[in-house]
Amino acid sequence: MAIQRMDHVSVVVDDLEAATAFFSELGMALEGQAPIEGRSVDRVNGLDGVRVDIAMMRTPDGHGRLELTEFHSPEVVRPEPENALGNTLGLRSVMFAVDDLEATVAGLRAHGAELVGEVAQFEEGYRLCYVRGPAGIIVALAEQLG
Repeated sequence: MAIQRMDHVSVVVDDLEAATAFFSELGMALEGQAPIEGRSVDRVNGLDGVRVDIAMMRTPDGHGRLELTEFHSPEVVRPEPENALGNTLGLRSVMFAVDDLEATVAGLRAHGAELVGEVAQFEEGYRLCYVRGPAGIIVALAEQLG
């Protein structure tokens, strides 16, 4: 038995509208939005009284999906430290290939993104950077050179 595919990555955010705008700016398309609640949701999450709104975002190639989740109940738990860096255990970043790194960073800055470090060239093949996006998530961006 083996996995069939990676379906999506889920990110808990505190402002679904702003997060949707951020990832739309990156070039993702809103696939759907819905309120989610009920006993089955409680059971899957191991929490009682789950009430969330989700937005499913899709990459332009149709293969990658990102689920943005805003909790209404129970109250969200803030990570420690709040703006964890790349060497913190757990999921730290989601990486996207982009065609114009400078333009992408400029567009995301208009939605509150900040560079974590700086734009750097990796050997002869890529220009890379990390930006901090919605809810403190690190979004890695890579532009292939040549």
